[in-house]
Amino acid sequence: MWRPLSGDMLHALLKILLLCGLLASGWAQALQISASRLWPSPDYTRITLEAAQPVAYKYFTLSNPERLVIDLEGVEAGVALNTLAGQLTADDPYIGAIRVGMNRPGVMRLVLDLKAAIKPSVFQLQPLGQYGHRLVVDLYPVQASNAAANLLPPPQPAATEQAKPAKPGVAQYARLITVAIDAGHGGEDPGALGANGSREKDITLTLAKKLKQKIDAQENMRAVLVRDGDYFVPLGQRVVKARTLKADLFMSIHADAFIKPHARGSSVFALSENGATSVAARWLAKKENEADLVGGINIDVKDPFLKRTLIDLSQTATINDSLKLGHAVLKEIGGVNTLHKPNVEQAGFAVLKAPDIPSILIETAFISNPEEEKRLNDPDYQDKLIDAIVDGIRNYFDKHPLTAPSRLTRNP
Repeated sequence: MWRPLSGDMLHALLKILLLCGLLASGWAQALQISASRLWPSPDYTRITLEAAQPVAYKYFTLSNPERLVIDLEGVEAGVALNTLAGQLTADDPYIGAIRVGMNRPGVMRLVLDLKAAIKPSVFQLQPLGQYGHRLVVDLYPVQASNAAANLLPPPQPAATEQAKPAKPGVAQYARLITVAIDAGHGGEDPGALGANGSREKDITLTLAKKLKQKIDAQENMRAVLVRDGDYFVPLGQRVVKARTLKADLFMSIHADAFIKPHARGSSVFALSENGATSVAARWLAKKENEADLVGGINIDVKDPFLKRTLIDLSQTATINDSLKLGHAVLKEIGGVNTLHKPNVEQAGFAVLKAPDIPSILIETAFISNPEEEKRLNDPDYQDKLIDAIVDGIRNYFDKHPLTAPSRLTRNP
């Protein structure tokens, strides 16, 4: 026979139901990975997992076969995590396969089947810009590869390092000239965004590849790309690559942005030892130097080689050469686009701090200006801009010819 519940029994039942609801709610609120990204590059492969909160994790490596295991605590399966394996390509230098599954209640396990032994670097990044909390997994080779040197063409007989006979009307250079071209931003760092969706990192890579092709077609010149794909290279490492390549010039390509869409024009910048030449130059340098925060670097890792590379920044002679190069390039660009400033500006750009390579940063146009964004995506305008930059380089060397032995044949 059914009996009405007493007050005490009803109270107890409500407690049980409330507890079950809280447990169910807690389970429903298990952390979801909102985005996963895979960035292979010649130097390392990066995996980024993004979430609304920090992801608790543990990781370890296994041998025979080589694997990296990452346990994600309080994380449940979701679309972003389950589709990570689909981003893997056969030519990834380090990862052969990716597996995801529940290891035990409340713990998702990510297993990377590796092609060789690696040195993992796993770290957290705080929310910044468009990104939430990020867990970053970087895979480096056990023995650091000389990826920068691999960008150079195959070795040629010593005689080919000397200048070729000049064609009529073509300037003769004392030796082969190497230009390092740095496409700004990349990978996790999209750079500035245009009103119509253009990303600075895509524009700069397109321009860099065109600039390389144009320089390679010149007599006694060749170019190398610091970044030849969509991946992030830390600012200091870009300097290291240029020096490893023993470049004679370093050119960093960018597309500017400002909070007001009517800002327009091209600019050229060089390094400054004594502060910025204008408020705008200081603001731009600060913005560009924040690329490492957006792209993501492990601040706990100290690179002694990089430290040695950047110790001598009292580089007055190099800065003077950078200004001369900048003036030559700016003059030619002025025939293609409106100049935002008529002179080469200076500020503390981290990417321009090679102590012995004339280095400039070219802001090709304002991607935040809809009209200039359209021009930056126009192949004809791109070609005119590239022609102007190459003419500026040639004019610089015509007035300041190289006399030293080739940097490509000297000892590191």
